[in-house]
Amino acid sequence: MRVTIVGGGIAGLTCALSLHAAGFEPRVSEAARSIEAVGVGINLLPHAVRELSELGLADELAAVGLPPHRLSYYDRAGAPVWDEPLGLEAGYHWPQFSVHRGHLHMLLLAAVRERLGPDAVSTGRLFQSFEQTADGVRAHFLDRTTGEPVHEDGDLLIGSDGIDSAVRAHLFPDEGPSNWNGVHMWRGVAPYPHLLDGRTIVVAGGTPGDKFVAYPIEDPAAEGGDALMNWVLEVRHDDSGTALDRTNRRITPDEARAGLADWSLPWIDLERLFADSSAIFEYPMLDRDPLPYWSLGRVTLLGDAAHPMFPMGMNGGSQSIIDARVLAWCLAREDGPEAALRRYDAIRRPQVNAVVLGNRELGPEEIIARAAEHGGPLPEGRAEAITHRYKELAHATVEQVNTHDSWSVGAADAAR
Repeated sequence: MRVTIVGGGIAGLTCALSLHAAGFEPRVSEAARSIEAVGVGINLLPHAVRELSELGLADELAAVGLPPHRLSYYDRAGAPVWDEPLGLEAGYHWPQFSVHRGHLHMLLLAAVRERLGPDAVSTGRLFQSFEQTADGVRAHFLDRTTGEPVHEDGDLLIGSDGIDSAVRAHLFPDEGPSNWNGVHMWRGVAPYPHLLDGRTIVVAGGTPGDKFVAYPIEDPAAEGGDALMNWVLEVRHDDSGTALDRTNRRITPDEARAGLADWSLPWIDLERLFADSSAIFEYPMLDRDPLPYWSLGRVTLLGDAAHPMFPMGMNGGSQSIIDARVLAWCLAREDGPEAALRRYDAIRRPQVNAVVLGNRELGPEEIIARAAEHGGPLPEGRAEAITHRYKELAHATVEQVNTHDSWSVGAADAAR
């Protein structure tokens, strides 16, 4: 089975690896002219690390990521609110990894080119449209180098082209723009001494727009040196009535200093962290409404194209990886691509739509929002109940991750 994947990000490349492992023939078309190691930090939760490990990437992940041991919540003054163990420390059979998004991207790209061949990923191909027939899908692209139209025929088309997915727009032409919750995220990475024990993710503040997050994504290159720290400061801007800026504009030093004016956390020097960042960029916090279906005939959606979500609970990238694995499993188990896409839709869409809605209700970060209202740590058992409820929603409790059947399939399964 030949599969056309639109989008060469983390979701698309994981999908290509999963389909190849199941005996299919995927090809990836990416709109960017080149794929480079850009971005900031990302967390891969144990349920995603399990899937990448089953694709044979455990050693590569361990080489580029750091396994955080704890998640610690603080109030706006830096006083502790609640914390919990992560990864192996929490009893999972797989670690959690904090990693530079660009390094993860390059890891997946290298694996695709090694396993599928150097021509498995085509860049500079801007998706235009598709047309379905009884036995296939023709995808139309614009070659950004030559300006010429090109097309690709396959048995299946997968849109993994992000929150502004062109494939999604063809399936739902009247959907409209993404949803903004009024929050902007200032994001950067900087050399900085390890926070606390060097393996803790810290989240301070309260509700969205009043929050600071930091965690290391690389250890110091030499003993006594600085780690590479990923950080996020959430801010709210007055609504001026102008259109939402989606350019990911660069924050000026004066803006950064103004944004820090109301923050004073005793365990981190925020001014130093900001000053030592190579660049600070602003990203609006966006999601989209859950869809009534992801699949239509031989076309489906995956990752942020299917379920963009507010970044609560560190779950967006991890859910995209699971999408890819479940899709390959369904294609290997069902007779025919359309039946497989219906099964994939039935398994994944209700689960992940629930996470999208759960993140609108703050996900596990409801803990610090409620603590801010309460004026201190929550009554005993309340924080544990919030985080457990969210993990169950995401199918990511220790028991769920450690005991569910594997999504791995082989070429023999795909030949059925």
